[in-house]
Amino acid sequence: MSGIRVGVLALQGDFAAHALALEAAGVGEVVEVRRPRQLDGLAGLVMPGGESTTLLRLLALERMDDAIREFHARGGHLFGTCAGLILLAKEVEAPSQASLGLLDVTVQRNGFGRQRESFVDQSKLEWPGRPAESTEVVFIRAPRILRVGPGVDVLVRWKDEPVLVQQGRILGATFHPELSSGVPIHRLWAGGLAAVSL
Repeated sequence: MSGIRVGVLALQGDFAAHALALEAAGVGEVVEVRRPRQLDGLAGLVMPGGESTTLLRLLALERMDDAIREFHARGGHLFGTCAGLILLAKEVEAPSQASLGLLDVTVQRNGFGRQRESFVDQSKLEWPGRPAESTEVVFIRAPRILRVGPGVDVLVRWKDEPVLVQQGRILGATFHPELSSGVPIHRLWAGGLAAVSL
């Protein structure tokens, strides 16, 4: 994986933790992305948690919303966590808000509760082509996935609810995989990028 370049959207949220997770996963170069031109030459982009309405405003201000759509249309991979998942979702509820509309799911903001209701648990990761394994799931003001479209695969469920989903080149997590022990999801995602970049 030393030859791939991956970006982390660095407008808000704990983007530094994602950068560290990607480096631990063996990604050759991790780039903090704040402007559209910084997407050039990247294999994938991680969209971290934060406050989704603030992130939407910052994306529009920097014209990053259209740039991310174009990046994906050109073959770029996207990985959204928590608020990043909300930004990628086709529909957002409670309350309704705009989004990039790239991932065919409906999400409910703060569906797992507020900050004081954050928690850590274990769940089963079913990554394509690999045996199922246990993974740590860290929920902090997490959104809830209410609907999964027909082209969306569920990779992790928590108490029978989808919490990690994939549609083509888009991966979305309601939880914070950058805080999971051993960052297995970052490793698997980065490994997939390396495989398609060969």
